[in-house]
Amino acid sequence: MNELYGIPNCDTVKKARTWLNEHEVKYAFHDFKKQAISEALLVDWLQQIGWQRLLKKTGPTWNKLPAEVKASIQDDASALTLMLTHPNVIKRPVLTRDGKVLATGYNLNEYDNLKL
Repeated sequence: MNELYGIPNCDTVKKARTWLNEHEVKYAFHDFKKQAISEALLVDWLQQIGWQRLLKKTGPTWNKLPAEVKASIQDDASALTLMLTHPNVIKRPVLTRDGKVLATGYNLNEYDNLKL
């Protein structure tokens, strides 16, 4: 089963949902705002793709963090703590199938090459 994780008002999430709908790809949507993201799921994603791909270092949530907090993010463990506290720093959307991370963010070329 395909799952798309993000927040509904995010532009990249909207683009991904449009692409999935236009290509008739069935998926379940997991809204970070309404449903919490579990530590176990984040740990799994971090093991699969690493904190550098999963951490979104753009946007208002990241920009508002104190410099010392930003500088402290050096590994999966420190990124996990930040993501649990501030889920908006998770790069959106995250597309998975059967628990395997297929894509983070939205890139048309990447989505066009997915085997869904």
